[in-house]
Amino acid sequence: MKNITKILSLLLLVLMITSCKNEKSLQGYLVESQEKSGFITVDIPTSFLQLKSDAVSDEVKQTLKSIRKVNVVALPIKGNEAAYEVEKTKLKSIFKDNEDYKSLMSLKAQGMNVSLYYTGDTESIDEVIAFGYGNEIGVGVARLLGDNMNPAKIIEMMNNVKFDGDNVNLEQFSAIFKGK
Repeated sequence: MKNITKILSLLLLVLMITSCKNEKSLQGYLVESQEKSGFITVDIPTSFLQLKSDAVSDEVKQTLKSIRKVNVVALPIKGNEAAYEVEKTKLKSIFKDNEDYKSLMSLKAQGMNVSLYYTGDTESIDEVIAFGYGNEIGVGVARLLGDNMNPAKIIEMMNNVKFDGDNVNLEQFSAIFKGK
């Protein structure tokens, strides 16, 4: 009986160790960044996104409804030069080491490196992530969360959406681009 108890205990221990992932996640990074000094974090509910016109297709309206929230985290380079390299490396590692994040595209423009990722499958995306960094501006990540989003429809919708700046403090966004 003691041997069975020891074997069951050992199996339970092995299951506990193997089931606990030490996988880094974007969600964990976003939560951690909210408490770090120098970071700019913004959560934008979709109620701040409005259509430019009521004369858009029902598909565009449905696509807007499929988006739940937008998260933005940025670390401007000015005054954060040492942290910039650390945070850039952390984010690169999150996207490289996690199979859930599938690459859409990468580009370099005006001193910035930008990569787009998504989770879900190509016909039903759950989140779209833009990760960018540059030696002049800093590092940041933006995440668009939704349910069953279609990439082609999101692009069409983005051409028909305006941001409701009257209901949000835009100083947070301008600070990202001014490097404050």
